[in-house]
Amino acid sequence: MAAPTVYIKCDRNVEVQTLDVYLKDLGSLRCLDNVVSAKLKALKIHHFAKGAPLRTVFSVLKLIELMEETCPGITVQVVGETDVLVEMVDVNKHKKWHQWPKVVLVSLVSFAGTAFTIMAYHNDAGINDLFTEVYRICMNKEPGGINILEISYSIGLAAGIILFFNHIGGRRITKDPTPIEVAMRNYEKDVDNALIETAGREGKEIDV
Repeated sequence: MAAPTVYIKCDRNVEVQTLDVYLKDLGSLRCLDNVVSAKLKALKIHHFAKGAPLRTVFSVLKLIELMEETCPGITVQVVGETDVLVEMVDVNKHKKWHQWPKVVLVSLVSFAGTAFTIMAYHNDAGINDLFTEVYRICMNKEPGGINILEISYSIGLAAGIILFFNHIGGRRITKDPTPIEVAMRNYEKDVDNALIETAGREGKEIDV
């Protein structure tokens, strides 16, 4: 009988909620032999000891070695990442009451920072003088107080921000990812690559 072929597709970054890490946690695994598939999915590959760093990097070669030791004779085909960053996350840690003050603080800082940035930009661009000059040219008189240009600009600025960030409250306007989501995904990729490369250089990657 021909040796069964196992296809494994690992993710770049994996978060687990338990100290024990199993092969099934790292991605998807496919094999026509159900016995081999079940045995490999239940294969324990790591244990996060208490007090030790809750983040480690696995080379796919190490995973293949463990798989071949568990099921001799199999052929492993890798269709995913070659390195996997595994991090243990304590879910209960983020459910405590002291998380709410952090959320409020970050929201206030973000709001104040954004408002300051907009006001500083308008001050540098001389937007008030520009509106005054445009109003004087169009209406042939000096503006008195708040005029239609300032009101229209404020409405347009708010509408532009909403459309750009693709959100109204908790609702998404379109199905496309928001610019913040795209930026966060790119940032996460850069962080993952940096952590994996650092682990490799420092010899902390779990490899064969």
